[in-house]
Amino acid sequence: MEKLVIQGGHPLEGSVKVCGSKNAVLPILAAALLTEEKLRINNAPLLSDVNTMMAVLRDLECSAERNSDGSVELHASNRPVELADWENVRKMRGSVTVLGPLLARTGRAQVSLPGGCVFGVRPIDLHLKGMRALGARVKIEHGYVLAEAPPGGLRGAEMHLAGPMGSTVLGTANVMMAATLAKGRTVIHGAACEPEVEDLGNCLLKMGAKIKGLGSPRIQIEGVSQLGGTDWNVIPDRIEAGTYVIAGAMSGGKVRVENCRPDHLTALLDRMWEARVPFDAGVDWIETQPYHPRDPSRRPAATDVTTHPHPGFPTDLQAQWMALMTLADGISVIDEAIYPDRYMHIAELARLGANIRRVGTTAIVQGTEKLSGAQVMASDLRASAALVLAGLVAEGTTEVHRVYHIDRGYERIEERLAGLGAVISRADEKELAEV
Repeated sequence: MEKLVIQGGHPLEGSVKVCGSKNAVLPILAAALLTEEKLRINNAPLLSDVNTMMAVLRDLECSAERNSDGSVELHASNRPVELADWENVRKMRGSVTVLGPLLARTGRAQVSLPGGCVFGVRPIDLHLKGMRALGARVKIEHGYVLAEAPPGGLRGAEMHLAGPMGSTVLGTANVMMAATLAKGRTVIHGAACEPEVEDLGNCLLKMGAKIKGLGSPRIQIEGVSQLGGTDWNVIPDRIEAGTYVIAGAMSGGKVRVENCRPDHLTALLDRMWEARVPFDAGVDWIETQPYHPRDPSRRPAATDVTTHPHPGFPTDLQAQWMALMTLADGISVIDEAIYPDRYMHIAELARLGANIRRVGTTAIVQGTEKLSGAQVMASDLRASAALVLAGLVAEGTTEVHRVYHIDRGYERIEERLAGLGAVISRADEKELAEV
């Protein structure tokens, strides 16, 4: 097992280029099951989650290979296998998006209930509701979703997919893919408006699907008899971009985040403006400006945040924002309205000297002038990013254990932060223990 070792207190400066979106590429990879032709993704990020999804697809007899130029090529020429077993599906929640394409293409699907980051209950009931609305018979047995299309295939339907926590991103993606090959018209009310869903829809359009309303809570799909292959560039990863922007803000350095979509991060940029963190932005870049975050007269202003579905503040940036607020001047209130238990990073930030108290779905952060390095344990993907950010500004050495979490969503994060001036390295825990 590996860990990240960080020597804190080194200013960040320079530029970093954002990779393709993890949350967009995973369902787009699954969309390869919808066609007999090749699907090529030119900027699929080098992430363990992408590797896991490729392994899931190979188990379904869909070829999935990464080329020397970094692109990923997929081909499900024959009828895919209907079983997506536990061994790979358990590793991440995004793998459940093979359910809709399998059901639409083969008429049957047997998909293990998914795994992923552990920060509370995240049921897939809305996925199943959507499949049932399309006419499928669905049941859960022995930890698997068993789905079967009616005679003649899936049928278009009108449905509402929003739940108590709002719209479902993966559920919308799953049902939208299934509906592309269903007979007739499907209308999804309460659809997720996230850019990643819109990107999947645009890829499906290029494959020959008929979809209207992408980016809105009402998506309409006219089923077609077949889809073709295509070449696709996924959108930049807005969460990765936001993480590096917050890293620049915490260090007080001039960090330019390139190849990003500032229009996908308006909620974050609005909060940064409220927090008095100086930055500039262009069409495809955001740049934090130099200031002194540890100077009591120039510390970020305590700024409240409540997570919401897009275009609200992303839940996937909540932990990173909390890391910034540990240095703020005053008390900030962070309310997690999407995943109420997504606070496992609080205890680890406290080990670095943060002053945070949780009350129900709310975290109350009393800013402090400094953090101090310590041994910390990553519990999930975004929590691990928050701990790395805190370690960059903490005095002394911080070791972030269970680094495999961060590899799920950040491509070579230690190399890219080192390119900005951070003193950070990856180490094997066993080797260090023997030294």
